[in-house]
Amino acid sequence: MAKNKLICPFVKWVGGKRQLLDSIMEFIPQNIHYYTYAEPFIGGGAVFFHIQPKNAIINDLNSELMNVYTVVKENSEELVTDLKRHKNEPEYFYAIRQLDRSKDFKKIDKVQRASRLIYLNKTCYNGLYRVNKAGKFNSPFGRYKNPNIVNKPVLKAVSTYLNRNNVQIANTDYEEILKTLDKNSFVYLDPPYHPVSESANFTGYVQGGWNIFEQIRLREACDELTSRGIKFLLSNSASGFIKDLYRKYHITTVKAIRSINANAKKRGETDEVLIRNYE
Repeated sequence: MAKNKLICPFVKWVGGKRQLLDSIMEFIPQNIHYYTYAEPFIGGGAVFFHIQPKNAIINDLNSELMNVYTVVKENSEELVTDLKRHKNEPEYFYAIRQLDRSKDFKKIDKVQRASRLIYLNKTCYNGLYRVNKAGKFNSPFGRYKNPNIVNKPVLKAVSTYLNRNNVQIANTDYEEILKTLDKNSFVYLDPPYHPVSESANFTGYVQGGWNIFEQIRLREACDELTSRGIKFLLSNSASGFIKDLYRKYHITTVKAIRSINANAKKRGETDEVLIRNYE
């Protein structure tokens, strides 16, 4: 069945998989549409939107991101209308960015909160979704001449896809999602990457960040999936720690181009690994 090319990511997310899709798709089962596809760290959703599964569970711990997915599904017309009011101006940008400093932020209408995230994502520096230790968005203004804030065709296409298929949208710890799965499920895991060096560490898109203990907890969750006969494919950095952690699984090293990094000198080609528990 031909895929709709308008069904694609509507936010730019750290660690996005668009340019790794060919490598990832080599390991996606041919009969993927017979599975329930689960992606517990959805981010921008490049792999999910490329596959366009009929049955899926998508999740992320970032509640504002998952609110956007819900609003795109349920309130796309209102979202497009609200996006049109935004201005690509620094003073306006910083006023909108400041909203999550208010204790009443969660009381803001869900459509306006979704519109805010998309607007900030399209206009902030380098499209870098980043929060501080308090969980507040803190990327600076990007100074783009003509950012595509209102991408109505994509938002409408994604909304139609989400409504015409059985897609559950969740906002919880990834283990809660994995517990619900059976042997007819396929899991793609794209967690926060383990840093290849101390200076490369970037954990700013989910409050709290990850450490080696979180990586070990995820490996243990993968062991549990394997014991239940559930296939998983996982992306991570090609660090020695990750390769050793998953040494009993199939590990393939792939080249990725990373265009999002606060330090421009560190953007470019890097090694990543794809890890799986099946042939």
